[in-house]
Amino acid sequence: MRHRLVVVRAWAGRVAVLAAAVMIAVTFAWAPGAGQDESGPLFAAATALVTLQAAAFRWAPRREAAPGIGLAAVALVLWPQPFVPDASLYERVGMGAFWFLPTLGAAVVGGYPRLTEHRRRRAVREARHSQQVALAHDLHDFVAHDISGIVAQAQAARFVAGQNPDAVVGALERIERAGLAALASIDRTVHLLREPGRAADRAPLPGAAGLTELVGRFDETGRTRARIDIAPGVESALSREAAATVHRVVTEALTNVRRHAPDATGVEVALVPVDGAVRLTVTNDTGVSRPRARESGGTGLRALTGRVRALGGTLRTSAEDGTWCLTVVLPTPRPALRPASLAASGDPA
Repeated sequence: MRHRLVVVRAWAGRVAVLAAAVMIAVTFAWAPGAGQDESGPLFAAATALVTLQAAAFRWAPRREAAPGIGLAAVALVLWPQPFVPDASLYERVGMGAFWFLPTLGAAVVGGYPRLTEHRRRRAVREARHSQQVALAHDLHDFVAHDISGIVAQAQAARFVAGQNPDAVVGALERIERAGLAALASIDRTVHLLREPGRAADRAPLPGAAGLTELVGRFDETGRTRARIDIAPGVESALSREAAATVHRVVTEALTNVRRHAPDATGVEVALVPVDGAVRLTVTNDTGVSRPRARESGGTGLRALTGRVRALGGTLRTSAEDGTWCLTVVLPTPRPALRPASLAASGDPA
């Protein structure tokens, strides 16, 4: 039944073309010799043609709808003309304008629902695309971080297995924790892919409060030592979106250290207040290799830069004297408490 309905809708434009052509032919072949009392059949045909126009506006493919609707409009404008041979030019123009109004009515009746449906479908596509991008960011920011930790632990365990077998047990435990975290992120992503309409049920992303745990896990999963310094009051000053962005930036920065600076001996993460904003810095020492920009975009520092800018902040990277530094400055809706040491020294940072 549905297939038949689709076929009928697809033929709406073609039928409108055929009916309009027949009506124009009848108008010029038969109407000039007929009186006004015999205009009933053409009036009924005009009414049916308006219905076909509305159907073409609503369902016909664009390539077929345009000629059908246009030719039908011409037929509607012309059909009463032969019945008033003595009409002046202005009267004929007035009749044509009057009989063009049914075409406008058909456009409203058939075109508005079509436009509404088109907008709804576009909104659904944009929402799905936005969700897919968000899921891609989640996979990159969190799963890639955990997997890179697994790789680092496996490499370390391979080197110490022969000399210190007991150290392998601790490495395996850390690999297990990282693997479980990666599986949890994948399960969460798959759940959202299976139920795309439940994007609002997404679990809240970790914020600034989880930075200490994040840096601690990094510190224990490789040779690179990591340290974090969070000034008092900074976490409460950040909005939820800003806190989640800070967590993503630190995750990406630590992942890049594993990938591009495996020989680095230390990473320092600092989250401190500045005038009306919060500044995050992630610095690592020797062994720095600048992360390569992705041509396709969508993940990594390029995507994080867009996220930070959307919040009104800035993201900068620099490499000087054998160190690599990533700096993010985010405005805060609430003032952050300044550390006592900074207030005493007069340092604006």
